Amino acid sequence: MEFARHRVPSLTARAIAPLLLALFASGAGAQQDAREFPGAAMRFLNVELPQMENAIKERDRDYFEDAMSRMLDFSDQWGFKVRDNPQLARYPMCTEAVSDFLVVGMCRIMTTADTCEPGMQQRFNTNLQKCRELAR
Repeated sequence: MEFARHRVPSLTARAIAPLLLALFASGAGAQQDAREFPGAAMRFLNVELPQMENAIKERDRDYFEDAMSRMLDFSDQWGFKVRDNPQLARYPMCTEAVSDFLVVGMCRIMTTADTCEPGMQQRFNTNLQKCRELAR
């Protein structure tokens, strides 16, 4: 009996924990000021792009898997890609730069992949530059 009594609060805590995490995560995302998004996007990319360049040089495909997770976490914090944040609609150049940087990098390793369009690198560079200008 003693074992069962301790187990019930533990099971209850395990069941409630994901709900609390979801509540706090959605509340944190809602508090983000969309005007700060270009700066946050550039801080994210300023960390990732040099790491990606090194991964390309080393032909390290593992980087891309880890970076995808970081990109999805970032996009979830700001409410794009995973869910919709209409306040970011005025910053498509930044959301697209964050969303596309990994594809552009992978295309530099796997140049014959079907998803590698000829104009992709140029669109990424243009979006990156526009986002950088907005972040200033």
